[in-house]
Amino acid sequence: VEVDGDVATVGITAYAAGQLGDVVFVETPDVGKTVKAGDPLAVVESVKAASDIYAPIDGTVVEAHADLAGEPETVNQDPEGRGWFVKLKPSNPGQIDALMDRPAYEAFLDTL
Repeated sequence: VEVDGDVATVGITAYAAGQLGDVVFVETPDVGKTVKAGDPLAVVESVKAASDIYAPIDGTVVEAHADLAGEPETVNQDPEGRGWFVKLKPSNPGQIDALMDRPAYEAFLDTL
């Protein structure tokens, strides 16, 4: 999750994209969809598996990256940049503070 003002951009990390392998399909939700943390938010299919992407926070979808449907490889090429899935308007911004920051995430990866 990357926050810019009152919008949170949601995608997957480079580590997660690497674990998926070559992404061949992405389905993003409709703008206006309201989600709770833990709800399915998007679907990613790779040569290895199909996976749900879950909402990390409560919010409303204000933008979905529709281009991923025709260019799913973007998730592998730039997962933490151009490969984002949705932009959410958080309904409980305090939830963002409860998420791992980059150093905590990298420390977590070291345990895998």
